[in-house]
Amino acid sequence: MDMKQLEVFTAVVENNSFSRAAQCLHLTQPTVSAHIAALERELQVKLIVRTTKELYPSDAGRLLYRYAKQLLTLREEAQEAIRAYREEMAGTVTLAASTIPGQYFLPRLLQDFREKYPDIRFELRMVDSAEAVAAVAARTVEIGFCGTLVDSPKCVFQEFARDRLVIITPNTEKYRRFQRTGFPIRQITEESFISREKGSGTRKETELFLREMGVDVSRLQVTMEVHSTDSIRRMVAQGLGITVMSRAASAADCQAHRLLAFDFDSVSLRRKLYLVRQKNGILSPVAQAFYDFAREYYKK
Repeated sequence: MDMKQLEVFTAVVENNSFSRAAQCLHLTQPTVSAHIAALERELQVKLIVRTTKELYPSDAGRLLYRYAKQLLTLREEAQEAIRAYREEMAGTVTLAASTIPGQYFLPRLLQDFREKYPDIRFELRMVDSAEAVAAVAARTVEIGFCGTLVDSPKCVFQEFARDRLVIITPNTEKYRRFQRTGFPIRQITEESFISREKGSGTRKETELFLREMGVDVSRLQVTMEVHSTDSIRRMVAQGLGITVMSRAASAADCQAHRLLAFDFDSVSLRRKLYLVRQKNGILSPVAQAFYDFAREYYKK
């Protein structure tokens, strides 16, 4: 028993006619007859009584008619509610974001989106990239933002922005002398190195970046693994080691002369940042609007 059969059935009862019901529904009369016959076979009861002079519902038909009207009315109310919801664009979008997109790309994106849709609110969970993807896969959030691709067959990844990785050092005389000559690649394995934790997109992309430069990652002198980009910045500024970091994350400290940033033109240092959503899931109207907005935002 489906909604179309119930729609045809109620039209026949209300019009006391197969032909008039067909006209109202823009169907052929044989199609209407086929729907009624299929419904009667499924329910194993006669629903419409037809004589040479009249057509009317049986007792079972009158019982079904009451429920059919309720179901069809409820369907119309649901459709109207969704239409109004989409037009009003109000509600809450749940997000999970890793550090770099969450701290350095999302604020501006959210600000501009809320200027367009001021009644949409956000619940944001700050986690690492692996946890952001896991949250989307588990449907505990609708949309994720991460700094690297994570193996997850339940999720779809869409690039939304690009970030650049740089070598970050303290602003001391030892490192200032490299500003003219460039930071020597061989120096990386001779320094104390501060790394992000496992699961971090920055860590994964850093290792790919260093390998691309010919650095044996196993030879890094990793003295600390830290969960916070802000903590790493402070540790580097205090002379505890060097790191590889997002240019966006280090920009303020470099401008304040607390840190030095070294770029490498010989390799591709641009990392992709990704939007994540369920592969087979359907986003709420407000989440879909935000997803579409975010996908195009940094392309401008």
